[in-house]
Amino acid sequence: MKAYQVVENGKPLEKKEIETPIPTGKEILLKTVSCGVCHSDVHIHDGYFDLGADMKLPMPLAEPLTMGHEIFGEVVSVGDEVNSVKVGERYVAYPWIGCGDCELCNTDKTHYCLNNSNLGINVSGGYGDHVLVPAEKYLFDAGNTPDSLAGSYACRGLTAFSALKKAGPFSKDNSLVIVSAGGLGLLALKIARAAYGINPIVIDIDDEKLKVAKDLGASEVINSSKEGAAEKLMEVTNGGANAIVDFVGAEQSVNLGYQCLAKGGTIVVVGLFGGQITIPLPLLTLTEKKILGSYVGSLGEMEELMKLVAAGKIEPVEVESRNVSEANKTLEEMKNGELLGLVSLTHD
Repeated sequence: MKAYQVVENGKPLEKKEIETPIPTGKEILLKTVSCGVCHSDVHIHDGYFDLGADMKLPMPLAEPLTMGHEIFGEVVSVGDEVNSVKVGERYVAYPWIGCGDCELCNTDKTHYCLNNSNLGINVSGGYGDHVLVPAEKYLFDAGNTPDSLAGSYACRGLTAFSALKKAGPFSKDNSLVIVSAGGLGLLALKIARAAYGINPIVIDIDDEKLKVAKDLGASEVINSSKEGAAEKLMEVTNGGANAIVDFVGAEQSVNLGYQCLAKGGTIVVVGLFGGQITIPLPLLTLTEKKILGSYVGSLGEMEELMKLVAAGKIEPVEVESRNVSEANKTLEEMKNGELLGLVSLTHD
């Protein structure tokens, strides 16, 4: 099989010929139909997360890695213990695979398991033309979702869905502020409209992206890089936001969001752009503002989300489809903030 691998952090991916896995037991082998390029891939490729103040959280490579965790594929072979999955069927693969035998895994928190085998992060993923999935419970029907979009629900869609659940419920349009009009933010906008029946406020620093968000149903859009952005946000939220979901996770965006929270409000930080924030502890108590982190989502949340997806309840967003040979170009454009929306990779 062919795979584009990270051989050295920060260096261009290399095209390799590697052995195609053979499924045994409960395993399923997928032929990759498409694989979304997620911003997490940038950090995995670089080999670190930015913690601010010139500090980094390293993610060194143990061996050459075939990235790609937003996988949509066709079943080409199965192990002898697989019952409900058939060759020729197409599925989205849940990539957050735990050990299966710890308290976290036994309480639907397999995505928190430290002894993990996450597809495209710890083990081979969708930048290869075949992917081995450990069990059929990790496969989900995407209904009539476009091939190029389907895999994005395994990470960006699930991440958005889980973060919105942590921030909700929402009673009206200005109950929710989404930070980012990029691919993940727009997907969250679609999910919020489908799951909660509201049209959120969207914040970004790019007017072109904000125009797209407005066209897709945002009730208000605000360019946070312009003077008076905080005052505008306070105005449209009637004195402060009840809930903010930040898909950027930059020092500036989180500081702005926390500043503009209403008393008792919640900001959920999803993005991994990096940096630090400082919060006066007495004000944290006196205002009861809540700041939460949110990392992808559980297998149970994936099941909830994919029921909405398969039923056609979430209006699709546009995805640019590229050949996997453009993986390096795509990663570079994502690092530079040059992508306006979602991109997926396909194999010849």
